Amino acid sequence: MKLFHYFNRLFPLWAILLGTLGYLLPATFTPMAPGIAWLLALVMFAMGLTLSAADFTRVARTPKPILLGLVLQFTVMPLAALAVSRLLELSAELTTGMVLVGSAAGGTASNVITWLAGGRVALSVSMTLASTLASVLLTPLITWLLLQNAVEINAAGMLVSIAKIVLAPVLLGVVVHHFTARAVKRIEPLLASVAVALIVLIIAIVVALNAGRLASIGAVVLLAVVMHNGMGLLGGYWLARALRFDEPTCRTIAIEVGMQNSGLAVALAQQFFTATAALPGALFSVWHNVSGSLLASWRKRHND
Repeated sequence: MKLFHYFNRLFPLWAILLGTLGYLLPATFTPMAPGIAWLLALVMFAMGLTLSAADFTRVARTPKPILLGLVLQFTVMPLAALAVSRLLELSAELTTGMVLVGSAAGGTASNVITWLAGGRVALSVSMTLASTLASVLLTPLITWLLLQNAVEINAAGMLVSIAKIVLAPVLLGVVVHHFTARAVKRIEPLLASVAVALIVLIIAIVVALNAGRLASIGAVVLLAVVMHNGMGLLGGYWLARALRFDEPTCRTIAIEVGMQNSGLAVALAQQFFTATAALPGALFSVWHNVSGSLLASWRKRHND
């Protein structure tokens, strides 16, 4: 299993590699575009397999940091996405993609980054779980509130789609875990590797779909993504500090707020908007793992 752990820690490298392949060989990946939602559903099922009933009860036992994380997740990130988009004068399509990223739940990779950065892993898992469940309602609602005057939003359709892509696979995974807990425990690193492989494949597909436009819009979208992610990490950390949470908890909240389920943003953009709207999510998937890994590495060298 050590091989799978090593593979998972190189997530940013695989994301960059597959994204490059998508750019250089678009014809190889574009036919897979209709399967993006299914690929993400498999990722969420793999996440669900690692969750037990104890993870749900943990949410009720530590409500304060989880509630703060939820509030920041669904206020700081979507508003920051809109602010960055307007500052950089992004097109309506790219702004839509940015807001979808900002309105999504916390990313599952945040749990690994939290562990590497010396944060509270149990809290990170609980926050990811809580924001994932809340996103079924909040992602379409926030997207509609922020973009209703700019683009046509099918909020009801998005809600149904998120329920199918996120909620149903996660709950199915939890049920399977209940009956096969021992077997799942033994293959958890493999499940994480499957999730990594599926996410980087999604990145390759979205990059391939936008290969013709990346030369003209890639740099500004990457800048927007870097700014957005940085605002989430800094905002989550300092707001938690202002509320007098301890250092590991502040670190955990920062990572959870700054790292998004950008795969969901990609799937929704692809289904309800355009391939261009999916580009911010694809680049965010690459960058937030790079920035998260760098942050974790820095914390390792500067332990309190």
